[in-house]
Amino acid sequence: MPFIPQNTFTQSLPGDPETSNEVRKVFGACYSFVTPTKPVNPTLIHTSKEVFQNIGLQYTKENKNHFTDLFSGAIILKNTQPYSMCYGGHQFGNWAGQLGDGRAINLFESNGYTVQLKGAGKTPYSRTADGLAVLRSSIREYLCAEAMHHLGVPTTRSLSLISSGNKVLRDVLYNGNPAYEQGAIVARVAPSFIRFGNFEIHASRNDIATLQQLTDYTISHHFPEIYSEGKQKYLDFFQKVVQSTLAMVLHWQRVGFVHGVMNTDNMSIHGITIDYGPYGWLEDFDPDWTPNTTDREYRRYRFGNQPEVALWNLYQLANALYPLLQESDGLQRILEQYPIDFERGYQQMMLRKLGLENTIENEDKFLTELTQNLKVTSTDFTIFFRLLSTIKKEDTSSIALDKISSSFYYPERITEAMKRQWLDWFSVYLNRLQNELLTDEERSKNMNQVNPKYVLRNYMAQLAIEEAEKGNYQLIDELFTLLQKPYDEQPDYERWFTKRPEWAKTKIGCSMLSCSS
Repeated sequence: MPFIPQNTFTQSLPGDPETSNEVRKVFGACYSFVTPTKPVNPTLIHTSKEVFQNIGLQYTKENKNHFTDLFSGAIILKNTQPYSMCYGGHQFGNWAGQLGDGRAINLFESNGYTVQLKGAGKTPYSRTADGLAVLRSSIREYLCAEAMHHLGVPTTRSLSLISSGNKVLRDVLYNGNPAYEQGAIVARVAPSFIRFGNFEIHASRNDIATLQQLTDYTISHHFPEIYSEGKQKYLDFFQKVVQSTLAMVLHWQRVGFVHGVMNTDNMSIHGITIDYGPYGWLEDFDPDWTPNTTDREYRRYRFGNQPEVALWNLYQLANALYPLLQESDGLQRILEQYPIDFERGYQQMMLRKLGLENTIENEDKFLTELTQNLKVTSTDFTIFFRLLSTIKKEDTSSIALDKISSSFYYPERITEAMKRQWLDWFSVYLNRLQNELLTDEERSKNMNQVNPKYVLRNYMAQLAIEEAEKGNYQLIDELFTLLQKPYDEQPDYERWFTKRPEWAKTKIGCSMLSCSS
């Protein structure tokens, strides 16, 4: 498709009459026009040619400098006006008021995608921050979005990673010791960056006219399959958001991903994963693990609580849409169906991971015993499920246990009681395999299509960051290539199919992270 930049969002919705980048409260508007901060010395580190093609552009060496300038904010494309969106949000369960794009600037729309810069400077919504981003967080976002896409998880996409040449002051540990770091900018794309919080801010201010304009725009431009009118139109829209959100979280559970900051301003109406801050993949299985140091005390956004938090966030979106309906019955019915659909979807997903097609009467008990075993024996989530596909119908429980034993982080700590629990579970599992119609080879193939061999573990991203801070971007490229085929064997990259090294358990950037940019 040809590249034809548009800005339907700003052409269709009310904007902020002020045009400066100065921080302020914005009322009656969905966005503010902003000017990106010109980087000191923009240098292209990496780019996704596939995503370039998605937006209608062809990346070549000849246009490299032009694209570097464009996607770093150094220049503005003719006939476009960059803008930042106004939205609010519930953060860690508390209403935070106006938030908005504090360091995100939308450039234009093309071929059904919105292109946005993250870390391109101050906006009216930056509050006390500078709107910039550092290299470490930019690498993490750039790699993770593409990793998630190739895992089959709904997500934003990464277009480019650019070093800005700026020095950015950050307190990485929030301990009163800030230091200057290298600045960077990520260009990312999505159908739109509209969030639950876009609706919440107008509802909270009782600005029903702007709320309705935004909702009508969102439906007509992003949910054209909705033909209903009046109140039903808004119910159908909400139903779509609930379904896509549920599907997204099921994918997170499938691959062991933990978002870390599931605030309502980080929840997309498209059901795609956005805003990669302190994220992580489960390593030694622990449903109570959160990658966010800010969430350490209450663990609101822990792995096991993600389905419930998603529902809580959907309740907040329902509250925001309520003024357009003036009745709650329809919204309530949709919300009450969520736990039912999630439980059904979760069970189906887990059975696919286990290579099972037939259900049993006490399925919940069987799955619960599995997760209990995984936790008690500190089992690597990714490696366990990948190795499970090597088990054959004729194996004994002891052979099966031996085949997955390299996924244990501390095999020397496995007690006889723990071993017995695993043997009992495998006895049931192997018995179930006898009743499956698929051959071992067919089942293994199916399992390896839903259980990735490679994920972006935090220590892997940290190694790439440390090399990049020295000016060496080779590891970024290696991980980018690896993560494009996470379900394939890739013998050349076998070294990444391994448990987290012991040194990474406590190293900064390799386990829990802060929200610092």
